[in-house]
Amino acid sequence: MNPDWMRFIEAHGGLPQNGDPTVFPSAPREAECALMDLSHLGLIGVSGADAESFLQGQLTNDVRELSDSHTQLAGHCSPKGRLLASFRVLRLDDSYYLQLPRATLPAILKRLQMFVLRAQVRVADASDTLVCIGLSGACAPGLLAERVPNLPEADHGLARAAGLSLVRIPGPGPRFAILGQPQVMGPLWEDLATRATPMDGAYWTLLDIRAGIPTVYPATADAFVPQMANLQLIDGLSFTKGCYVGQEIVARMQYLGKLKRRMYVAQVASPEAPRPGDELHAPGSSSERASGRVVDVRPSGEGRYELLVVAEVAVAEGGEVRLGAEGPLLTLKAPPYGLPALEAAG
Repeated sequence: MNPDWMRFIEAHGGLPQNGDPTVFPSAPREAECALMDLSHLGLIGVSGADAESFLQGQLTNDVRELSDSHTQLAGHCSPKGRLLASFRVLRLDDSYYLQLPRATLPAILKRLQMFVLRAQVRVADASDTLVCIGLSGACAPGLLAERVPNLPEADHGLARAAGLSLVRIPGPGPRFAILGQPQVMGPLWEDLATRATPMDGAYWTLLDIRAGIPTVYPATADAFVPQMANLQLIDGLSFTKGCYVGQEIVARMQYLGKLKRRMYVAQVASPEAPRPGDELHAPGSSSERASGRVVDVRPSGEGRYELLVVAEVAVAEGGEVRLGAEGPLLTLKAPPYGLPALEAAG
């Protein structure tokens, strides 16, 4: 975490958590107009003459579609086509930035650097060069329009002005991620905090869960092909861009219709907090082992949790799915962007 920003957040009531979401002790559980420090998200910077072609061979999405007004989601896969990381990709001036959890960043940074070889590209940890905060709620467009004209109206849209880069994030209501230098972000935070409620950074993750946006953590790395995490439904996966690591397996699943699992939004009441990677079980499962796994989870009330889970389609849409072999039942539903019919899945 940028040391200047850490001191700023501490001076304004926040408790940075060394890579985990910042905590504001007096924050409510929900807020109609929420302001969040997103320092738990890191940045990998990619620059150099070959940056675009390098990323094109590593990511699931077509980076040629990035622009001054458009960002995208993407993943990085293992050779067997399973996600090792997921991130938002931005192009700012001559550099690309991959935003992902700080807990995941070191392993992915090391892995991407291994692929550089003779390419004219630099891949580095850029987490402390830019500060990122989030603003959500019906209040957000009006508050931000005071500083940045022509706010993006489409999801994944990007606008830049006054030293700020704003990305519109999908969700049930307006939501923006805002990036900038610490000296610019400090006054912005102070201004927004007079009209928005400072919230724990985990609230941002809860909003991602409700929006059906997956995050890959160390506990779930190499567990899901991109289609299981619905990347093809949320501008995170291209089938026309050409080769990348794991592409052959991802394409085979798409065109042969082999997808048997996909991601759902879920709720559960549990005496113990679920964790990413926890197994799901269901009677009638075609698998001898787990019938699914937890992708992400955040509390939404006392003993209640909201989750993203990858589960077998057959049991998710026609049976009982439990957290663990004999744990509580999950309530599953499609994410807000919907799911294709079974015969069209994948």
